[in-house]
Amino acid sequence: MHEKLSFKEKVGYGFGDFASSMFWKIFGMYLLIFYTDVFGLAPTVVGTMFLVTRIWDSFFDPIIGIIADRTKTRWGKFRPFLLWTAFPFAVIGVLTFYVPDFDMKGKIIYAYVTYSLMMMVYSAINVPYASLLGVISPDSKERTTLSSYRMVFAFAGSVFALWLVEPLVMHFGGSMNAKDGWLYTIIVFGAITTALFLGCFFLTKERVQPINEEKPVLKNDLNDLWKNRPWWILLGAGVFALIFSSIRDGAAVYYFKYCITNAQDFTINMFGQSFKMTPTSFYLVLGQAAAIIGVVIATPISKRIGKKLTFMGAMALAAIFSVGFHFVGNDNLFAIYALQVVISITLNSIFPLIWAMYADTADYSEWKQGRRATGLIFSASSMSQKFGWTIGGSATGWLLGYFGFQANVLQSVYTQNGIQLMLSFLPAIAGALSVVFIIFYPLSENKLQAIEAELAQKRKNEI
Repeated sequence: MHEKLSFKEKVGYGFGDFASSMFWKIFGMYLLIFYTDVFGLAPTVVGTMFLVTRIWDSFFDPIIGIIADRTKTRWGKFRPFLLWTAFPFAVIGVLTFYVPDFDMKGKIIYAYVTYSLMMMVYSAINVPYASLLGVISPDSKERTTLSSYRMVFAFAGSVFALWLVEPLVMHFGGSMNAKDGWLYTIIVFGAITTALFLGCFFLTKERVQPINEEKPVLKNDLNDLWKNRPWWILLGAGVFALIFSSIRDGAAVYYFKYCITNAQDFTINMFGQSFKMTPTSFYLVLGQAAAIIGVVIATPISKRIGKKLTFMGAMALAAIFSVGFHFVGNDNLFAIYALQVVISITLNSIFPLIWAMYADTADYSEWKQGRRATGLIFSASSMSQKFGWTIGGSATGWLLGYFGFQANVLQSVYTQNGIQLMLSFLPAIAGALSVVFIIFYPLSENKLQAIEAELAQKRKNEI
């Protein structure tokens, strides 16, 4: 019998994605508009910067995975990275949102350097964190449950960040000093992420050890990954799912700032206090709250019909609802918010599944090749996620430029229609391509049970 994970450890593991998701969502939804409307860069310049820096960072992920696979400490292979990089993660995040008093060329160089460092330190902490899922438990179902905890905390972190980011920017900077507002806001979030990553380190444990303890050979690890057909299929599905998500996320803030004219601030009463939210914050928080529902229902549905069918159905529905967004008028706020809810539920239900499926491909590789390179598999998986985010983020900047966007001015009808396409048809195409990939995924639940049983027997024989 496999050791059951305690509630405390599941929560502790969730702390890690609560922390990283706060920065991930701020980057995904606000960094582009920060660079164009506060930092002062053209959207096409930012789009190109996203492409260059994120492609390098995508290839940096496997480097971290290879290093992590070869790390041996009393804390394990992957947990130490949470301890070592928690503080640098926060510091470089703050520097990314600092606006220096440079000329335009100096600003572009500064943005390239700080954003590149941010993505590298993000890899240094999140690749080992993701890999930790593959060694906390050898039980595929237990990992699926743990992945759901991770995703619930991830979206809770997103809700927390998106709820507070605009009020904090306004609190620290007012309406006239957005530069200081953003700087001090990220300092607050950086302190929180440091505490949460340390909590994840102290509350988790590594349990799965490779059957073959010989010194890992990089050539063998890469060859095993090359032959891992299920992993390649997940790579394609994951890339297009992230393109879907990142284009919609990047365009949302622009949509509310430049296309919606009749929206009013929301006042929400909680715990005897009144909280004001801008329409943008309400839209984004509503989406992240709905995403938690998607994460929660993903596990019971996948246990009934399997991870593959759940993924396929959810992604198809997300694409269909996204198309529907195009036919909603900019003044129909109820329909806009309603579609945000259903798209967020369907789209985000796939993410706990895909990370659990990556862990399954690590089992498949060990079963097929006799070697286990969990860090490389998860780092390459993280690379694919970032590659999708790279394409989506870069395309968002380029599309804004193509549609004639100019910062802080009234946009033309052509530009407004282009922004709406970035919330509807364009991400829907990426969603459809994700479905096409996942159709060919070969690891059924019965196949995984057989693999798990055979690996357990091999470990028993080794002992």
